[in-house]
Amino acid sequence: MEPSQTVEDESQPSIATVTRRIQRLSLHLIPLPPLQCSPQLDMLTCAKANKQEVDVASLSSYMRGKHREIQEKIFYFFNSRPDLQTPTEISMKEHRELCLRQLLGLVREAKIKPFRYVVEDPAKYFAISEAVGSIDISLGIKFGVQYSLWGGSVLNLGTKKHRDKYFDGIDNLEYLGCFAMTELHHGSNVQGLQTVATFDPITDEFIIDTPNDGAIKWWIGNAAVHGKFATVFARLVLPTHDSKGVSDMGVHAFIVPIRDLKTHQPLPGIEINDCGHKIGLNGVDNGALRFRSVRIPRDNLLNRFGDVTRDGKYTSSLPTINKRFAATLGELVGGRVGLAHSSVGILKIAVIIAVRYSLLRQQFGPPKQPEVSILDYQSQQHKLMPMLASTYAFHFATQYLVEKYSEMKKTHDEQLVGDVHALSAGLKSYVTSFTAKSLSTCREACGGHGYAAVNRFGTLRNDHDIFQTFEGDNTVLLQQ
Repeated sequence: MEPSQTVEDESQPSIATVTRRIQRLSLHLIPLPPLQCSPQLDMLTCAKANKQEVDVASLSSYMRGKHREIQEKIFYFFNSRPDLQTPTEISMKEHRELCLRQLLGLVREAKIKPFRYVVEDPAKYFAISEAVGSIDISLGIKFGVQYSLWGGSVLNLGTKKHRDKYFDGIDNLEYLGCFAMTELHHGSNVQGLQTVATFDPITDEFIIDTPNDGAIKWWIGNAAVHGKFATVFARLVLPTHDSKGVSDMGVHAFIVPIRDLKTHQPLPGIEINDCGHKIGLNGVDNGALRFRSVRIPRDNLLNRFGDVTRDGKYTSSLPTINKRFAATLGELVGGRVGLAHSSVGILKIAVIIAVRYSLLRQQFGPPKQPEVSILDYQSQQHKLMPMLASTYAFHFATQYLVEKYSEMKKTHDEQLVGDVHALSAGLKSYVTSFTAKSLSTCREACGGHGYAAVNRFGTLRNDHDIFQTFEGDNTVLLQQ
């Protein structure tokens, strides 16, 4: 064979290639023959031609479960109180005060007392939380900070003496509190926290110190304006009689009063700053806390997993720092469960708004015929129907997670603890990421009208965005 022929063969497509290209192009030009369907299958021109009847009342009753009555009580209360409904336009300062009034109204006027359910009936607590969050997500978060985080830390990490002393005040909102774990330099890496709690055996006190700017407690809900107490996570340091001088026992939780109960002024050694305006959730007063040799009684150590005796000796039923740390964080998994559950609640709201709008909104249609509901277009169906189906799936998945969590709280079974940890990490990260993307899709599906603030998509999207970060960054949680 001559060289020129080889070059020609390599540079020119083969007959088989040309034939295949022509066949593919012809498919774009020549209509496909009708599908040969079995008697059980039929082609639908649009969804409307196969409309299904649904028993809405029965489906709603089933979906909302056994706690629907307390949710309806919450909705009735806020519907009857226009002064407690969040307006479209509101300043940060006004939103914070409204959020507090909403919470006080819920507890003291509507007589919804959720605190006892945090441990006794978590499913009921999460049902209340979902209803409260649907009123205003800022209210839902402030509610969660008070009862699940601050209150939950007292119940889950403390012992009887702490419950006896603080339960009523947390329950009736006399003791508004904070959950001071995150620091400026440490969030997900809780074992790297730098705040120090040093035991003073002479006075029988712990001294809480912020050693540097990176150890300032940051993004602490309820701290900037309303909080009176904080559960502070710090490294427990004990004096020793050897060459080291001190022994670091790892991260523990301490109850630290931050404001005077009568004057509401910051207590000596407590420096409080405001984290300012945020992308969303501006009804929550996030603040920064710095401690300068703040002394607290030894009894303020939340001592379920580790304690210090009067003479400065450390005692624990768990043998190592890592086991104590794992047990401590294991008791805080309820916050993660709650976030997954709440995220689905926000997704429900957005999907309902988008689907209802798409049923009512009409665009285009056959010549000289009425316009067609935009939900009858496949492009709109492809946006919303998989999302609607996923919302149902996430509803049942998070219900299952709540059931497992409730069972774990009752039995303390080690296998269940591991299952709930893995499920809550995976579901929280997956559901919140899905919801964040879906909120934008819902807004787009409603066109220009979706951009009006009154239709809630902007608020839902901004307020929910942080769900991907707090109670565990989603990237970190997926690796777990």
